[in-house]
Amino acid sequence: MQRIAILTGAGISAESGVPTFRDAGGLWEGHRIEEVATPSAFRRNPDLVHRFYNLRRAAVQTCVPNMAHRAIAALQQAWPEHVTLITQNVDDLHERGGSTKVLHMHGELLEIRCERCDLKQRWTSDLTKTDACWECGHIGSLRPDIVWFGEIPYFLDEIEKALQHADLFVAIGTSGVVYPAAGMVDVARNRGIPTIEFNIQATEASPYFSETRTGRASETVASWVHKLLNPETGLTDRC
Repeated sequence: MQRIAILTGAGISAESGVPTFRDAGGLWEGHRIEEVATPSAFRRNPDLVHRFYNLRRAAVQTCVPNMAHRAIAALQQAWPEHVTLITQNVDDLHERGGSTKVLHMHGELLEIRCERCDLKQRWTSDLTKTDACWECGHIGSLRPDIVWFGEIPYFLDEIEKALQHADLFVAIGTSGVVYPAAGMVDVARNRGIPTIEFNIQATEASPYFSETRTGRASETVASWVHKLLNPETGLTDRC
């Protein structure tokens, strides 16, 4: 049985109505990245940063997983020791779709952490600069548990290990141009393993993959997983 490393990006959740927030001009809801997604932005204007993430936190809770999320969860459940799920997404749609272990390399929108004592807690409502840490009692140190620009992504050791042991690398709904995620296909190619890209259309990274499958992830990914889990159908996608 193959070991599969799966990377997902914004495209898989866009079908569920999760906005990407970043437009063609590089603005996030009219804000520059430097205003809402850096440690210095939080120190400079915590009210703006909290307001931005409060809106995102509320929005994501109105969305539901789609068939791509559920298909990946089914694959994980069928082969729990052979599928590693890595995501750039900060939503919880993979978990709500049934996945039990997800490596959120950019953090989680429904988690907050204290910059003073580093403890974390699930959080589904608004957060303000006047909220006190439940552990150390400090006011103003609570922030979204999001990896902002200039910070180190989470789970890099686990991700590297998964890529070094994988027999297949799959990228779903990601542009493949933001590092370190963009470098994952290079690691896979250097090891000589097959690589598959699923996206709504071809991307700048498509030439680096063995195969690119275009279309809605809810259809293409679900079909791919169905073939993997049902080899008796005689279809070609086997593990």
